[in-house]
Amino acid sequence: MCRGSAGVKCNSRNNTAGASPPSASLPWTTTPHRRCPPTAEPAPPRRVGAVAAPAAAPSPAQPIPSHPLPAAQEEGEGFHLARPAPPGARWSRKLRCRRRGPAPASAPGPCGEMAAGRALAALLAALLAASAQLLQREASFTIALRTVDNVTVMIKLRPGVLVGCQIRVKNFFRSELKIKPGDNVTFTFTCSTPEKYFIMEIQKNIDCVSGPCPFGDVHLYPPGLPRLNRTFIWDVKASTKAGLELKFSTPWLRQIEPGETCPDFVSYNINSCIDKATVSIGTFCRNGSVSRVKLLGGVIMALHLPWNSPLTASGFNIANRASIKRLCIIESILKEESSITLMSPNYPLGFPEDELMTWQFVIPSSMRASVFFHNYSLSNCERKEERVEYYIPGSLSNPEVFKLSDSQPANIPGSFNLSLQGCDQDAQNPGILRLLFQVVVQHPQVDENVTHLVDLSKESNMTVTIHFEGWPSRIPVMSEPICLICKDPRTCDRVLTLVSGAVYKISFLCKDLSRLRITAEKGISCVDLRWCQRKIYSLLVPKAITQLPIQLHKFIWKLLAPDLINIEITSPSLKLQQHVPEQRCNTSYSYSIVGATPETELNVGVFCPGGSVEKIQMRNNVTISLKTFGKGFLNESKHQDLKMSFVPHIKDECSFTVSPDPKAKVYLQTPNWPYGLPPYVSISWYVVVPNKQVARLGFSKDRMGIACETGRAYVNIKEETAGAEETVRREDEPLPEPRNMYHDFWVNVSNCKPVDKTQLTLQFRVTLADKQIDLGVILAVVAGAGVLAAIGLTVCCVKKKKKKSQNPMVGVYNANVNTQVPGKQGLFTKGRKNNESHVYAVIDDAMVYGHLLKESNGSVSPEVDVYRPFDGPIGSLPPSPPPLSFRKDIKHSSNTEEPPPLTDTDHDAYTFAHQKSGQSEDIGDTSEKNNGDTSTSLLENKEQDGLVE
Repeated sequence: MCRGSAGVKCNSRNNTAGASPPSASLPWTTTPHRRCPPTAEPAPPRRVGAVAAPAAAPSPAQPIPSHPLPAAQEEGEGFHLARPAPPGARWSRKLRCRRRGPAPASAPGPCGEMAAGRALAALLAALLAASAQLLQREASFTIALRTVDNVTVMIKLRPGVLVGCQIRVKNFFRSELKIKPGDNVTFTFTCSTPEKYFIMEIQKNIDCVSGPCPFGDVHLYPPGLPRLNRTFIWDVKASTKAGLELKFSTPWLRQIEPGETCPDFVSYNINSCIDKATVSIGTFCRNGSVSRVKLLGGVIMALHLPWNSPLTASGFNIANRASIKRLCIIESILKEESSITLMSPNYPLGFPEDELMTWQFVIPSSMRASVFFHNYSLSNCERKEERVEYYIPGSLSNPEVFKLSDSQPANIPGSFNLSLQGCDQDAQNPGILRLLFQVVVQHPQVDENVTHLVDLSKESNMTVTIHFEGWPSRIPVMSEPICLICKDPRTCDRVLTLVSGAVYKISFLCKDLSRLRITAEKGISCVDLRWCQRKIYSLLVPKAITQLPIQLHKFIWKLLAPDLINIEITSPSLKLQQHVPEQRCNTSYSYSIVGATPETELNVGVFCPGGSVEKIQMRNNVTISLKTFGKGFLNESKHQDLKMSFVPHIKDECSFTVSPDPKAKVYLQTPNWPYGLPPYVSISWYVVVPNKQVARLGFSKDRMGIACETGRAYVNIKEETAGAEETVRREDEPLPEPRNMYHDFWVNVSNCKPVDKTQLTLQFRVTLADKQIDLGVILAVVAGAGVLAAIGLTVCCVKKKKKKSQNPMVGVYNANVNTQVPGKQGLFTKGRKNNESHVYAVIDDAMVYGHLLKESNGSVSPEVDVYRPFDGPIGSLPPSPPPLSFRKDIKHSSNTEEPPPLTDTDHDAYTFAHQKSGQSEDIGDTSEKNNGDTSTSLLENKEQDGLVE
């Protein structure tokens, strides 16, 4: 048997058990220059460095195929093997073993000149895979450690992994191997993938107290280790009077939180040792800004590498420095716009008691830095006070001291230092001091000196928050460009809240202001209905907000009403449109109205301006949220007209007043859509129908679609007119068919307690149209008008005939007749100014036909003339009677008898009538009341009075 450099074998014609079939697809073949011997012993392995190749040949039961592993592939699997090629063998692209003599036709294997089939090629590929695993499993490693290096290598099982592989040292199997300084150990693994089962720790102890320190670059020693997950640990012991500096090569380091992993799985752990205490400075990844870490006393540095990492250098060096008089100093270099996150030592555990540490930030003077504390906690101090100190070059108040709860400095030009100082903690309850903060470096903004005035001095119960987009649910990533809002040049933050009753001057450190938003909230409450019922509140966005160059995201009004007081929301001019799937809002803003009761929350819906809803009345507290969409709100906000007021208690939880648009359909739906009305809630709509129009009412489905567990659900429809019938439907009945409503009408929906998985959701529509007059109605009106015309013509003819027969006319004044009765001069002893002789009534005999007009169903009232008392100046002569054309209404007595004629009819050309005291007049009323005899003449009364005297 002959072997290639990688254990490739070929068999002679007499030895065919391990022969491999030829295949044109194999990359490498062996072609010896001489006849293959019947047997050949394997060449001894050649040692390379500290790792040896397999020393024993494989057993005949597991033959090694004729496909060698290239050297690069062997090294990639963690082995460094070399085997000498047999004499006279050479590499060729054809899989055959050339022989000097002709091969028999029946000779099998590659020594024959036969073609390879596809099936044999597949079999050969399987054999190649098996041989590769065998070579790796059989590979041995030799680790030789020098005593002076003081390095210890430990190979052990990974935590939480079952034993599936072992380490073989000579003839002993073990699951853990420790190689001490001065040892030389050769070992192999019993599995093909040891990286799945084992990890390796390489620890180097450096004593800088009793001897000199090996300052300079730190190397990864020893080389040529098995490809396992490995951790290099450097334990440096130093005096607390001296400092050690760990300087990292580019691309420097980036601190991460505990539990976080690095993208390339390469991480550094830095721990400080003071006496017997160990403090974790932090965990770092590559590609960051941390360039140096200075520590007091000893240090334990750990570098974690994955099994497939190509890293061959530690990436740092150790230098000696004078005492730094604090726990540590961490230096970060920030040359461009960036954002970094740093943590206090031992985070998230407590910072050491009464310790001091410093972060140094090296920043170009043309840049601006801002500090933000994102997470911190304080311990219970007995002495001193926990604080942070800033040293800013050029500041007149160095160091600037802040509490951890204060807003930290921002817009700092150039480099600065930040120090964290602990305190003496309470022994019984020490608490925890910890800090996680962010430093953001930006270019100075063009308009950083431009301030905006926000006057909230006349507002009450209002807060204005300026924040980044997505706040508070979204937390921006650290790498995202930051926008800052500043109350003054050094007080800036990502979120700034302004309260009412003050005036602010704010500025922005942000390249793109479109990434900022405003959220405001205002509270309106009523305690005494007598005071607030007469007041109307305008729900408008103040100009102090709209004038800012920031988009308004949301304005929230919280309306608080006590018991027995309700809230009314109106939009007199614009009105409101309910946002429904069939009728979506397309305006730049909308209102979300939610009612909050002690038992449940009622989401009334989303509304936008330009609809048909004039008024919404709700019980208990209400929250109205104005939300904007786009930049068009600035123009449309000038026409806002939403108002609210407090009103007395209403019956329903919510009531709408709707005036439909004659040119469009109005869609309305129940609150809490699509989740359904809460149990036992009643909602009403009052729909106004204009004159000369008819409303078409229709529901979107045939039934309510619920089943009640307790109570009943109803839909009530009723027109607002006398004698109108009410339509009522229960949940188990079909909803009313589409119908025409000729008057204003009500729609009421009352819910029961539905069974599980059923909810009451209703939607209906209202459409207006002009009234269509029926032909029968027209004919009836024409016929009625003809009858009335005939009756009127008849009355006119009778009146004209009666007037012609009257001679003389009653009530015509004759100036030549003596008004006093002869022989009774004493009856009129008073002058006209002192008696009531001038009060009289003129009665037209034509009015006796007034009963004919009463027969026309009261449509025309008879004409009755009444002469009212004269209130002007009275002369010595009685006034002339009014002309016949002068008409006024008068109440007639029910007594139709003619008054008894006077004795002296020749001298009495007209009749007087006197109304008794207590008789009331009702102008326009045709009913008669007999409260006195109005037919008795004034002369008779006077005569009787004279007789009494």
